[in-house]
Amino acid sequence: MSALQKFKTFFSKNVLLCLTVPMVVFSLLVPQPFVWMGQNISIDLSGIPFLKENFPSFGFVNMLLCVIMFGMGMTLKADDFKYIFKKPTDVLIGICSQYVFMAGFGWLVASLLSLTGVGDPTVRAQIAVGLVLLGCVPGGTASNVMTFLAKGDVALSITITMCTTLLAPVLTPSLTLMLAGQWIDVNFWNMFISIVLVVLLPILLGIAVHTALGDRVNGLKDFLVKASTACIILVEGLCVGPNRDQFTTHGVTVVLVTVLAVALHHVLGLLAGYVTAKVFRFNEKKVRTLSLEVGLQNSGLSCTLAKTAFPDTMAILPCVIATVVHQIIGPIVASMFAAKPLPEEAEPVSEKKKAKEAVTA
Repeated sequence: MSALQKFKTFFSKNVLLCLTVPMVVFSLLVPQPFVWMGQNISIDLSGIPFLKENFPSFGFVNMLLCVIMFGMGMTLKADDFKYIFKKPTDVLIGICSQYVFMAGFGWLVASLLSLTGVGDPTVRAQIAVGLVLLGCVPGGTASNVMTFLAKGDVALSITITMCTTLLAPVLTPSLTLMLAGQWIDVNFWNMFISIVLVVLLPILLGIAVHTALGDRVNGLKDFLVKASTACIILVEGLCVGPNRDQFTTHGVTVVLVTVLAVALHHVLGLLAGYVTAKVFRFNEKKVRTLSLEVGLQNSGLSCTLAKTAFPDTMAILPCVIATVVHQIIGPIVASMFAAKPLPEEAEPVSEKKKAKEAVTA
């Protein structure tokens, strides 16, 4: 295989990783376009009662997340919900693992960070809130892609992501309030409304459109994947560029320690999902699935929640860093899993070897 072919293969399997790093670097060097989009592309909601106090505007990042979630909803059909009834225990274990472990690890890592003495107490408290928030959001679509690359159970991955996402309007603000309330005031209703508008409604609308169009949606799948990928990359730039000062104001040490904290958070989640699947005697495909599903969060959602619920704070820093870190850790772990043959793949080879040995004998 030529070097060009190897690059094409790597790029096709790791498109988000290959595009994320350049986008992050570009948005750090040239933040002005992203700042302009963030400030000027929005929908004013201040004239709507109740929303004006809790969610006065709908920004461009929210719009892009809506597109991503709508695309996710468009890929779902009635059969996808059948998995919940066919394997309810597997799905329930996945949901509990996602929220219990990642929210718990978010609080644990945040507590450890507060003991380091890095930065002033206010900065540490705000970053701690961001880490907890990162742990309390549902799994992201990246976990579905990584599960596919790792040869895991994609149907189970999608089902767990779908269920944790649908539960997010209640669980994410509730857990954040419970675990992060010691460091900063948490606006439950702001987060609840944000998740309903950005996540729940677009997914339900996507499911409705899929139901109406039926199999004709299959022709749109490639476009939906490309559109979602483009939106994810643009969200990266919109999260990093306008928040460039967060990377420089408080010094390199604060950023490096936050990077380590975010990486530790993800690694703990990956390990916890793996061990939990082993404890419950999942097969190898489901072991890989639960590891990736638990360890990879919807970091884009955490960014928009940090921006709207905790504006002008350092809470967004770990969320922004997570958008990059999980695009690096995810493909690495998926590649490690994929390099190890599944039992059903290894068995035919073993049988052939036995047959060959018998003929030789």
